[in-house]
Amino acid sequence: MEEKEPHITHNPVLQRYYAAWESRIGYRLVMGGTRHFGYYPLGTKWPLPLSVALRRMEDHLYDLLELPPGSEILDAGCGNCHVALHFARKGLRVQGIDIVANHIRRARQEIKAQKMEAMVSARVADYHHLDWIPEAAFDGICTMETFVHAREPEQVLSEFFRILKPGGSIAMHEYWHLDDDELPPGTPKDLSESIKRIDRESAMPTDRRLRRGVLQQMLRDQGFDQVVEKDLSENIAPTLLLFYVLGYIPYLIICFFGLQAWFVNTEAGVQGYRGIKRHLWGYSAVKAKKPLNNDDQTEQHTRAGRNEDRLPQSIRQRPS
Repeated sequence: MEEKEPHITHNPVLQRYYAAWESRIGYRLVMGGTRHFGYYPLGTKWPLPLSVALRRMEDHLYDLLELPPGSEILDAGCGNCHVALHFARKGLRVQGIDIVANHIRRARQEIKAQKMEAMVSARVADYHHLDWIPEAAFDGICTMETFVHAREPEQVLSEFFRILKPGGSIAMHEYWHLDDDELPPGTPKDLSESIKRIDRESAMPTDRRLRRGVLQQMLRDQGFDQVVEKDLSENIAPTLLLFYVLGYIPYLIICFFGLQAWFVNTEAGVQGYRGIKRHLWGYSAVKAKKPLNNDDQTEQHTRAGRNEDRLPQSIRQRPS
C-alpha cells in the first residue's frame, strides 16, 4: 500500500526565518549547525568550548526520555539531525521530521556521511499533521526548542499522545516567559518589546503562551501523566553570555538604523541575555508519560508487534 504523503501547513514566517542569511550563517558558524542552547554546570562562567556544552544539552534531553537502546523515537523539529544522530549513537532509532526542506536535505547528507541510515531517517513533515503515523507507533517523542513554533500547540500534543505507545515518554526542552502584567516594576520597555518582536519574527507563537507551568498543564490536559519540570535557565546562561559578547556592538548599529526585524538572532542574543538575568524568561526541561493502564499492560507486547507491521516504511525499513 502506498504511504500517505504528510500534510504541511503553509508557514511563510517560519520558512523565511530559517532561510534568512543571518540564521543560516549564524547557526553554521557559531553553533556548528545545531539550533539549541548549551548546558553548563551551575556556576560556570566561561562558555567555551561550546561544542561540549551542546552535546551536554543533548545528553540531558536523552536522559529525560529514560528509554533503553533499540527504542523508537520521534524527533519533532529535527533540523539537521544533530540531536537525532547523537541519540542514535547511544542506541536509539530515530525518525526525524521538519517542515523546512533544506534542513531535511542537509540531515540526509549527514546521516549518509556518518553511515547511520540503519538508525536515523528524516523526512519533511509537520508535527501538526501526523496522521501518516499509526497510533502507538513510538516509544518516545522529543522536542529541542521546536514546540515554540507550533501554531496550534494543543493539536500537536494531541498528535504526540496518539502516536506514543502506552507507557511511552515525551521529553521537551522549551522556553517560558512572563506576561506583560507579570513584569516587575522598572523592566526596560525595550526588553518587553524585543521579546514580542523575537517571537513574531522567529515564528514562535506558542512562546507567547508559555508562561511558567503552562506547558505542564497542556500535557496534563491531553492525558499525559507523571509530568515533571526542571528549570535550566541558569544552565544555559553562559551560552547567552557568549551571544551577548559577540552581538553587542553589531546590535547597537542595528538599533541605530532600526533594523532589528532583519537581525532577529542578534537581537535575541543580546536581549535574551539581559532578559534571562532579570528572570523575564527562562528555559525548562519537561518530561511526561502516556499512562499505562491494566489492559495496556497485558496487551503491550502484542500491540508493539502489530505496530511494527503498521509503521510507515520510512520508520520501519532501514538499510542494514
